[in-house]
Amino acid sequence: ATAPLRCSCSCLDNARGSVAPAPLSGMLINHFLSSLLQAVLIPSASSAFTLQMGLLKVGVPQPWDKSKKNLNYVREAGVRQFISTYERVKDLKGDELLWGDEIEYGIFVLDEQNKKIRLSLRAKEIMDNLNRNEAFHSYESEGCNWVPEYGAWMIEATPSRPYTGYSADLLRVERNMRLRRKRLLTELRENEIAPTVAVFPLLGAMGDDGSVPSVQVGGPVTESDYIGDGIINPHPRFAALSANIRKRRGEKVNIRVPLFHDTNTPEYAELTGLTPSGCCGDESMLLWRFGKGDVSREKYGDGFVIVGCSNSAKEFNDEGDPMTLQKWLVNVDCEGCKGLFYRSAPGVIVADADWPRNGDIVVGSEIPDVPGWIRLQNGYYLPIASDDGKITFLHAVSTKTHAKNQQKEILGSETPLFRGTAGGGRDSSLGRGSLPTSPSQLLELKAALETAVSSLSNDEAKTFNVRPAIHMDAMAFGMGCCCLQITFQATDMDESRFLFDQLAVMAPVMMALTASTPLLRGRIADTDCRWGIISECVDDRRPAERGREDGPEPDPEVAGKGYRRLYKSRYDSISTYLFQGKTEESHMSNRILNMYNDIPVPIDEDKYRELREAGIDPLLSQHIAHIFVRDPLVIFEGAIEEVDDETQTEHFESIQSTNWQSVRWKPPPPRTGPNDPHIGWRTEFRSMEIQLTDFENAAFTTFITLLTRVILTFDLNLYIPLSRVDANMQRAHGRDAAVKGKFFFRRHMAPLEKGDDGFGEQYVSMFSTAVNGKNGGMKKGLMPTLHSEDNLSKLNGSESDSSLFEEGVSEKRRVAPNASGGAEENSYEEMTMAEIMTGKGDYFPGLIPLVYAYLDHIQCDSLTMERMTKYLDFIQKRATGQLITPATWIRNFVRNHEDYNFDSVVTDSIAYDLMVACKEIGEGKRAAPELLGSVEIKPVSPGDAYAKKLESKRVNNGHIISLLERYSARKTFKETNAETQTAETMEYYI
Repeated sequence: ATAPLRCSCSCLDNARGSVAPAPLSGMLINHFLSSLLQAVLIPSASSAFTLQMGLLKVGVPQPWDKSKKNLNYVREAGVRQFISTYERVKDLKGDELLWGDEIEYGIFVLDEQNKKIRLSLRAKEIMDNLNRNEAFHSYESEGCNWVPEYGAWMIEATPSRPYTGYSADLLRVERNMRLRRKRLLTELRENEIAPTVAVFPLLGAMGDDGSVPSVQVGGPVTESDYIGDGIINPHPRFAALSANIRKRRGEKVNIRVPLFHDTNTPEYAELTGLTPSGCCGDESMLLWRFGKGDVSREKYGDGFVIVGCSNSAKEFNDEGDPMTLQKWLVNVDCEGCKGLFYRSAPGVIVADADWPRNGDIVVGSEIPDVPGWIRLQNGYYLPIASDDGKITFLHAVSTKTHAKNQQKEILGSETPLFRGTAGGGRDSSLGRGSLPTSPSQLLELKAALETAVSSLSNDEAKTFNVRPAIHMDAMAFGMGCCCLQITFQATDMDESRFLFDQLAVMAPVMMALTASTPLLRGRIADTDCRWGIISECVDDRRPAERGREDGPEPDPEVAGKGYRRLYKSRYDSISTYLFQGKTEESHMSNRILNMYNDIPVPIDEDKYRELREAGIDPLLSQHIAHIFVRDPLVIFEGAIEEVDDETQTEHFESIQSTNWQSVRWKPPPPRTGPNDPHIGWRTEFRSMEIQLTDFENAAFTTFITLLTRVILTFDLNLYIPLSRVDANMQRAHGRDAAVKGKFFFRRHMAPLEKGDDGFGEQYVSMFSTAVNGKNGGMKKGLMPTLHSEDNLSKLNGSESDSSLFEEGVSEKRRVAPNASGGAEENSYEEMTMAEIMTGKGDYFPGLIPLVYAYLDHIQCDSLTMERMTKYLDFIQKRATGQLITPATWIRNFVRNHEDYNFDSVVTDSIAYDLMVACKEIGEGKRAAPELLGSVEIKPVSPGDAYAKKLESKRVNNGHIISLLERYSARKTFKETNAETQTAETMEYYI
């Protein structure tokens, strides 16, 4: 039950008119949080901050052949610059929440006579005019900042000053978005439009007649068969990016998206056995495995792509490579040995690390250059066996295996190599339960663990299907897409890293919920989102880096000689979590990392060692060393060795800004002068698709912002293995995934407060307490654990004093998300979008109810609460399928158009009418109830774009007479008032 909270406390309603706007922060005690959740879950009677998005430098880019000689220097200098920056800003704390959004627009020309629509290549002219007007009207409290985007028809806009950490600023979002739309409209010609659509549906389908002015297809930059170089923004960086990606790769980029199967789609005519309903059945989503299509291209050419289905227990790419790393069972097979110390490098012991212990499962990969060692996903190393090879430490197990003995033990050490026995170091009696330590016990455990998951093996085989594809061959097809992004300033570095992790889990979920990209190159796609298109459009990996055995010889000038295996494009989901998980107990500082970092993270080992030697923690070192496996794509003349590594970050940013991940972590930039603004640690959320109206864009922007506050204030934990985040990214692309899809999501966002590891015991969380009433979860409705049937060690003893509440906050919450937990606490499952947003059972409250609880907690003012309620109600209706996504609306529009032949082709007339309809919906001139429900969009008028001055200059007689004539026919106030009162009386009686 998810009855929304609408200012249910009358005392708060009465007070809100006189209090200051509530800050978007706070600390909740357990009892208060539980009471807030009961209200939600149970039916009852500043200019000192600028958003710097990416790197745009004025200069002359070096040609690729010349820049190759400087690639290594830039990579090395970039790491030095990061180390210098880190030392300067690592202790920055106490920054306030400042945040902002960015929206990208496309500008198009209408040919009403011929019912054609083309790209308008006037974006730079329009941007320059807008920025001049912004400077002239800088005295206004709200303004906009306009910057160039990849396409010559594109422009990006942000608010001129950030939103702050007060609830009243949530109302600024839609207001500022509407202002941007109004001001953009003032610069458009009569035949130009600028709807907020994700992609121009005919891009690459119109030959030389695709833009105004027209541009010939092809050119030396892209060498494209579909688009011309002239549609790229004239700023030199964009053409250099396009050319250098192609040259580093050794060929044009290759983008192939599954084609929608309609009744008359000609490409499907020769393929028997396929139906328009899809190949995966009702219980599964079609998976487009973007970035992993080399095999299908070799076998079937550019016109086809291999797809999979989402009903498998194991996710594969189309080359058969598993997406997860090897798992290892820790079993130090010697008398009295309970585990291993970490190594910061092979042979270098980290003496204060507490685990891994015997029985743990660790995730890592063998190091090709150092046989006998594995590198874990927390940046540490472990030996596979003793130096003499007589004692095996690590045993390879199935990637499906999960440790079942994760209860926390405090263990000491007797020797610098192995962790100690019960008699040495710390008193092992402080731990609860007993661990199997003998070789026979551990091997039995290994067999039991693998047997427990053997039932899944029948589902592991994927059924791959060859599908006709929409082929594209240039960067413009991806970077020509428009999206919605948000950047948050965090309190300090730790908070920015924690938000990075949590938002990475949300990235595919929000992408599916905002899906708006069903049309590509004049065809209907069988996908709904843009992400994979952009991923493939900037994929500069050479064949060996993509896992192919063929290809050119190693090139010593490029990163990894062009032979290091890179599992993802430069534009993709994250490959490693960032939060170190610091607690007062240093031995717990890496607890969360191996549990969830289960996918390959290629790194530059030399850069990693340099970062570690500089005192940077393992996980952050791994993140930086990971993004530095890429080459800089644009190097400017006169800005190589001339850049000061101690005071500038240009080389770091040249690589950082071209690693386009689903979430981006941003260190504070350097201040070059005393008057430069202070900018703190930031996290950028990048996955959401652009919506047709400012109402929708504002709804999702404020929702994500509030969700970050919920996570921090309620001590929530969204961690799931990154392999499942990647699986969600693929699922999110599926047609109508927001309603039909299922996504892996964490079962317990708050730590379990009783029976914490759930070894056959009943447990309770704050959420189940809220659902069942105060303390109700401890008395009734208790759920068995996922592994209650497993015959493994049980926890013993009563609840310790350490779990008692301190100032109303339990010890479990104080260490969240670092509490060790167990199989149940760290479990995840497949959930529908409706379940993620509105709740499931008594253990998962849903994200929307949590946002309502948070708004009640901060005593949100009534005006803001009213608007947030509209936003949350809209999001809930979309998540439950009552309202459709823009992708579904666009696909339906095309298929219902009178000129559509059910052949998956978008004609000129269809594209023309579609784009006009999108414009009218965005400007409030056309209703779209299937998209917006009862929400009415107030008309957007360019006449309201700028404030009007209260002039006092003398007006000539003729103008006065004209104004008076205009109003002389209006009714008197008395007459108008009388009619209004009559109407109100009639409405009352009706």
